[in-house]
Amino acid sequence: MAIVKDEHGHVVAHLTAIIRRRGSLFPPFLFSQGRIYGEGEYAEDTDKEELFGLMLKAITRVFRRKLCLYAEFSELSAKMFGYRHFRSNGYTPVTWQEIHNSLHSKAPEERLTEKAQQRLIKAETGGAEQAIAATTDDVHSFYKLLKRNFRTKFRRFIPPEQLFLQLWKAERCKIFLTRFKGKTIGGCACVYSNADAYLWFLAAKRKTFHNQYPDTVSVWQAIKYAHTNGYRHIRFLDVGLPYEQNTFRDFILSFGGKPVSKFRWFCFFIPWLNSILRRFFR
Repeated sequence: MAIVKDEHGHVVAHLTAIIRRRGSLFPPFLFSQGRIYGEGEYAEDTDKEELFGLMLKAITRVFRRKLCLYAEFSELSAKMFGYRHFRSNGYTPVTWQEIHNSLHSKAPEERLTEKAQQRLIKAETGGAEQAIAATTDDVHSFYKLLKRNFRTKFRRFIPPEQLFLQLWKAERCKIFLTRFKGKTIGGCACVYSNADAYLWFLAAKRKTFHNQYPDTVSVWQAIKYAHTNGYRHIRFLDVGLPYEQNTFRDFILSFGGKPVSKFRWFCFFIPWLNSILRRFFR
């Protein structure tokens, strides 16, 4: 954690960073990654951007000393927050997409596309069943499916099962399951803060159980729960890069949300590799 103190020794800002050690099927095989979510917390009546610049410089120096391959910042409150400081510390902005669904102006059913409606009807006639995780075994079945789904993905890091259990027990997280003949074939995890719901992870056996549409049913459960319980929005935090062909983005948009473009900031600590990144995303 980086902290900033004023002349009286009071903490006026802090920013938490994580160093993850990861394995890869390709060189360098084993490496460390610096990871930061959000821009930190600040005392009232302070210059957030100026204090952020101080903490960013300190954390970047630690990442270099710990021999991290690269660092990644995400979930910033505003797209242009800290732009000048990121640039001066060698970071490159990469446009990332999120999707936000409004739940307070219209009912979710009114926002569904015809294709999504047809999927839900077919899933119901195909025998798909909806459930909310009520036991630790339910949480384990979802986590097992999640790990299997992420095994072949490049960005495959998922938190340990214990974190899901702790959030679920603290009632800060709901896990929505899709079942077929008693077997878990899909699910998603949502976390809640203030008046918003955030879809955190989604996993489904789409190929094996394509007639039951487990991904569609799981997401629809999460949306309906958020609407019923008075949440104003449900936010899908990571729908990938803004490629013209993005099937996952199109799938999430079928529930009636709006795409939101944000920056994720990356810095590789191998100079020539960072130069390539900066030129590619210029």
